[in-house]
Amino acid sequence: MVKKISKNEFKEATQGLTLVDFYADWCGPCRMVSPIIEDLSNTMDGVNFVKVNVDEEGELAGLYGVRSIPTLILFKDGVEVNRIIGFAPKQKLQQFINSHM
Repeated sequence: MVKKISKNEFKEATQGLTLVDFYADWCGPCRMVSPIIEDLSNTMDGVNFVKVNVDEEGELAGLYGVRSIPTLILFKDGVEVNRIIGFAPKQKLQQFINSHM
């Protein structure tokens, strides 16, 4: 399950291996990648999946240099290890995550 988080929850939510989806409700590519991330969250053990709405959490998006959405940032114990900007198919996202497990 993918949990929507706020700035106040971010530090705790990105402990362990965590994929953060920076998105907006109005964004077409964000809506395309959302069900893929939801599916991965139900099938991949050992990975946390969270979402940050850039319209509601603009300061947090700015802190991580999010200029285009969707931006998917992979964190390991609170530290960014990689990112994908734009839509990515399921297989690419699985490989992206697995490369850091």
